[in-house]
Amino acid sequence: MRSDLMKKGVERAPSRALFKAMGYTDSELQRPLVGVVNAANEIVPGHIHLDIIAKDVQAGVRMAGGTPIIFPVIGVCDGIAMGHIGMKYSLASRELIADSIETMAMAHPFDALVFIPNCDKIVPGMLMAALRLNIPSIFISGGPMLAGNFEKRKVDVVSVFEAVGAYRSGKISATRLKNLEDCACPGCGSCAGMFTANSMNCLTEALGLSLPGSGTIPAIAAARRRLAKQSGMAIMQLWKKKILPRDIANEEAFRNAITTDMALGCSTNTVLHLLAIAREGNVSVDLALFDKISVKTPNICSLSPAGKHHIERLHEAGGISAVMKELAVAGLLQTKALTVTGKNLGENIKKTRVLDNEVIRPHTAPYYPEGGIAVLFGNLAAGGAVVKQSAVLPEMLRHKGKARVFNSEEEASKEILAGIINPGEVLVIRYEGPRGGPGMREMLAPTSALVGMGLDKSVALLTDGRFSGGTKGAAIGHISPEAAQGGMIALVKDGDIISIDIPARQISVDISTEEAEKRRRELVAPQKEIAPNSYLKRYAAMVSSADKGAVLLA
Repeated sequence: MRSDLMKKGVERAPSRALFKAMGYTDSELQRPLVGVVNAANEIVPGHIHLDIIAKDVQAGVRMAGGTPIIFPVIGVCDGIAMGHIGMKYSLASRELIADSIETMAMAHPFDALVFIPNCDKIVPGMLMAALRLNIPSIFISGGPMLAGNFEKRKVDVVSVFEAVGAYRSGKISATRLKNLEDCACPGCGSCAGMFTANSMNCLTEALGLSLPGSGTIPAIAAARRRLAKQSGMAIMQLWKKKILPRDIANEEAFRNAITTDMALGCSTNTVLHLLAIAREGNVSVDLALFDKISVKTPNICSLSPAGKHHIERLHEAGGISAVMKELAVAGLLQTKALTVTGKNLGENIKKTRVLDNEVIRPHTAPYYPEGGIAVLFGNLAAGGAVVKQSAVLPEMLRHKGKARVFNSEEEASKEILAGIINPGEVLVIRYEGPRGGPGMREMLAPTSALVGMGLDKSVALLTDGRFSGGTKGAAIGHISPEAAQGGMIALVKDGDIISIDIPARQISVDISTEEAEKRRRELVAPQKEIAPNSYLKRYAAMVSSADKGAVLLA
């Protein structure tokens, strides 16, 4: 056993003494030691209940003959961190999470790991750690929040963000906004739509690293507690069979996950995260692969923010297994891929069927003929840019307009909320990339304000930063190279004509080579204040571009 390094032999008597100081018995120490990586805290609604899930995991591990040992990791709530300096730390926390798990699992050599994430950067951070460490691992998420009910319609946290724009433009009253605020998020769980947290939990299931149901069973359901116990039991089988994360999350598994991503219409953040996770497993994944798969994968689900359905409806319709079954019928998945059940994907989904054809459409009658995400290239994004095309209004799939340039999210939000944005414009928010932000902030506030004001029908928004999984509209992010690296986006001026053609995968700005060179010589980048000893300063110095996953480079 790997844990023998810290518990076996005469020389490890001091270590055993320290274990016994915590109440562990000789019998417990003789069993495999299973680290339970618990992201519970009291600041993230998706994590407020994870201690309960952790106890159920512990029960499962014990039932199967192991000794479970809980240790924590940090977690940022993107919704609460949104719109202020806190968002600079969100993506950056992904690396801290992966590094801290590596630290714990190497300092205390566990035989296996059970990961309990739920929200945005915690899921990919844990996945990165699992593939980096490559010891038997399984994931069990905390599950999605139920949608709220407001004026006879289903709502979620994005409904509140959009309502802020509606209030600012005089479309709704302060009382109505307050009433929506009170009911949009009815309880624990990751926010109810196909935002980043639920996207990543669903893709973890598609990768084969969690048991069927982990991505969609509601947080409050007893079925999730049962699944947590089953996950605790399953990890012991993975340990006995010596099945490792990289045995599961190989190239065919990543292709399956990206295909499922496109069918579901997941958050654009999945691109950033899957690139980073694949790198940890030495799997070759790039932006071109995402677009290659997108072109041939129908978008068969229309989930919030793109559509009216929420994750609870997806679960009732058969969940990720049903989505993958439909994709398999279309010949789009590698069904021989191994999973944490010990069986291959084809065996897992064999008896699954779609229970609601409105929520999960047949591949022959999709919501959109291509995948939910498109990758754009052009002189404005030589390294690529991403957009959730399934959430773009048809009239905005092709757009040409004058640039309105901002050097920060705050500058853009101020003018949007002041109501001085003109229909037809292309808003450019730059110096918000991984290095320039630093931290590549999500910008749900400006996009939601545009939607709330009805401007998503005529205004596009481009950034070297990123957008929330809750974003809809012609919001194009991850523009690479970013402004802080001297990308073309740094050279754009107010009034420049920007052309967007999502079906053709093109994005460009009408600037001649000579004019671009002249502007580059005259370029003075804005200086952003960062505390000299801040983690963000180290992060900015080491982080890669978005098209490489915004990972830290040695």
